[in-house]
Amino acid sequence: MMHERPVRVERRLSAILAADVAGYSRLMADDEEATHAKLTALLTDAVYPAITEHGGRIVKNTGDGFLAEFPSAVEAIRAAFQFQSSITELTIAEVEDRRIAFRVGVNIGDVIVEAHDIFGDGVNIAARLEGIAEPGGICISSSAYDQVRGKVAVEFTNLGEQSLKNISRPIRAYAVMRDGFGSGTHFVAHADVATRAVTAGQKSRIIRIMAALVILLMAVSGAAWYWRGAMGTGARQFHPAAHLSIVVLPFANLSGDPEQDYFVDGVTESLTTDLSRIGGSFVIARNSAFSYKGRPIDVRQVGHELNVRYVLEGSVQRGGNRLRVNVQLIDAESGKHLWAERFERPVVDLFDMQDEIASRLANTLGTQLVAAEARRAERSQHPGALDLVFQGFASLYKEPTPEHLTQARGFFERALAIDPQNAGALVGTAIVELTIGASRFTDDRRARLAAAEATATKALSLAPNYAAAHSVLGATYILTNRAAQGIAECERALALDRSLAEAHSDIGLAKYFMGRAAETEGHVLEALRISPRDVSAFRWMFFVGAAKLQLGADAEAAGWLRRSIEANHNYPLAHFWLAATLGLLGAPDEARNAAKAGLGLDPGFTIRRMLTGKSSYDPTFVAGLERAAIGMRLAGVPEG
Repeated sequence: MMHERPVRVERRLSAILAADVAGYSRLMADDEEATHAKLTALLTDAVYPAITEHGGRIVKNTGDGFLAEFPSAVEAIRAAFQFQSSITELTIAEVEDRRIAFRVGVNIGDVIVEAHDIFGDGVNIAARLEGIAEPGGICISSSAYDQVRGKVAVEFTNLGEQSLKNISRPIRAYAVMRDGFGSGTHFVAHADVATRAVTAGQKSRIIRIMAALVILLMAVSGAAWYWRGAMGTGARQFHPAAHLSIVVLPFANLSGDPEQDYFVDGVTESLTTDLSRIGGSFVIARNSAFSYKGRPIDVRQVGHELNVRYVLEGSVQRGGNRLRVNVQLIDAESGKHLWAERFERPVVDLFDMQDEIASRLANTLGTQLVAAEARRAERSQHPGALDLVFQGFASLYKEPTPEHLTQARGFFERALAIDPQNAGALVGTAIVELTIGASRFTDDRRARLAAAEATATKALSLAPNYAAAHSVLGATYILTNRAAQGIAECERALALDRSLAEAHSDIGLAKYFMGRAAETEGHVLEALRISPRDVSAFRWMFFVGAAKLQLGADAEAAGWLRRSIEANHNYPLAHFWLAATLGLLGAPDEARNAAKAGLGLDPGFTIRRMLTGKSSYDPTFVAGLERAAIGMRLAGVPEG
C-alpha cells in the first residue's frame, strides 16, 4: 500500500517588520478620501523605497498597514528608521491630529512561508510589538536587539519584559529612542557628533533632564491654556469631539490586594484595544488614560482635556473564588450616566477572564455607543452621513421587524445620498438585505441575498479591514450553499474584531449546514458568552436546537428551541422545529400547539417549502431535514 508523502512546509529564519497607522479609524472617520490619498502617497514615496533599498519585501498590505520580511534584522531596522524619518519630514507641516504616523514592530523568528503570506509565532510577536510602539516609533524584540546592537546608527531604550496578548511568554522589548523636541519623531543616532562627545552616563542624565523639561513645558502651557479657556479669552480654538470618541479610565481595584492591580490594569488595556477595533471609533491611548490612575475624576473635565464624548469607568472586585465587574458609560459633556453593567464570574484562568471581560464589554459598548450617537443625531436639524449611519444601526439593533428594517434602510439610503462611498452605510444596507433574505419577510430570497453579497463586497473594496463587512459577506456565503467560504470570511472578521459575536454564531450555522452539527453548540456558546443578551440570541439558540435535532438528541433540541422561543416568541422557525422535535419525542398535543403557534406567525409555511428552500445539499444535513419533516407531519404541519 502506497502512502502519500507529507507536504513539505517551507520555513526560514527572517526579520519580520509589522507596521500600521496610529489612529487610522479616527483619520478615516474624519476624511476617508484625504486619509487614503495621504497614506498611499507616503507608502509610495517613503515606505516602499526604503524597504526595497534594504533588501526587504512587502508580504501583504493590511489596509492601514503592512507586513514586510527581511533577510537581516540590521536591514529591517535601517529600513524602518529611514521611512519613519522620511514620513516625519513629509508630514511635519500638517496639523498634528491629521498627521499620519506609523507604529513599527520588528522581531526575528522562524516563519512558515507561503506564496503571499508568512505565518508563525515570530510574526505574531512583531505584530504585538508594533501595538505597543508609540506613533512614529519603532519597537523591537530582544532577539532583534541582540543582532543589531552596535551595528545600526540608533540608540535604544530597554522597555523591560512585556506581557503581550496571546503570546505565552514575556518578551523583552526595546524602543528606538527619539528626541524630545520638534515633532517628537526625530530619532537619536550614533552619528550625531554631540551624542558621541559625551559619556553614556552623561547621555542618560541629559535625556532625563530633557524629558523633565519637556514635561514641565507641556504642563505649564497646558495649564495656561486651561485658565485662558476658563476665563473666556478664546486664546485657543478647540475642535468638537469626534463621533464615538471615548477614553477607558483605569478600572479601580476594590479587592484590597495590590497584587490584583496587574489583572485590573490588564482588563482596562484589553478593553481599550478591543474598542479601537470598532469602525469609526476614536479611543484614547492607554498611556494618556493611565495618567488619571489614582486621581479624583471629574468626567466632564476629563472629556474636556482629552476632547472625547464618552468616558468609561469601572471597578473589579475579587472575593474568594468569584470576580465582580462594574462598568458605567458616561456622557462626558453632561456627566449623565448612559449605561451601566454588573456581572460576576467564578475565577478560573485570569488571562482568559481578561479576554472574556474585555470582549463582552466591547461588544455591548459598541451597541450602546451607536445608540448614544443616534440619540445625538436625532437632535440635529442637518444630520450628516455619519449621523444617519448611527441612526440606521440603532434601528438594526432593535428586534428585526419589517418596520425596523424599513426604518434602517431609509437612514442608510439617506447617508448614501450624501456620501455614496460610505462603507458603514453600505454594510448597514447589506445587513438589511441579509436579514430579509434569511427571514420570512420575502418571497425573493435569492435576490435579497445576492444584493447583500454585492453590497458587502463593495464595502470591502472601500474598507478592506471592515470586520462587519467580512461577517455579513460570510453569512451570505453560508446561506447560499458556500459554507466553507462563509467560515473563512467569518474568521477574517474575528481576526479583525474578536468581539463580533454574530460571526461566531454564523460559523456554528455553517457547521450545521456542512453536516458537522456536533460542532455548532460550541460556536454558539462562544457568541452567547460575548453577548449574552444580544438581540439575535434567539436565532443562535435556534441553530443549536436544529443541530441537536440533526444529531438525534431530541430532548436537548427541545430545550434549546424553548429557550429560543422564550427569547423571541415571534420567530416562526423555532416553533416549527419545536413541533418536529415534540412529534418525534411522542408528545402529539404539545407538538400540534407548537405547529399552530408557528402557523400563526407564518401561515404560508409548508414542509415542501422547507425542503426545497434548503441552504445546503450536504447529505447529512439533508437527512436531518427529512427527519425534521417526519416530526412536522406528526405535529400537523401542512405538507404543501
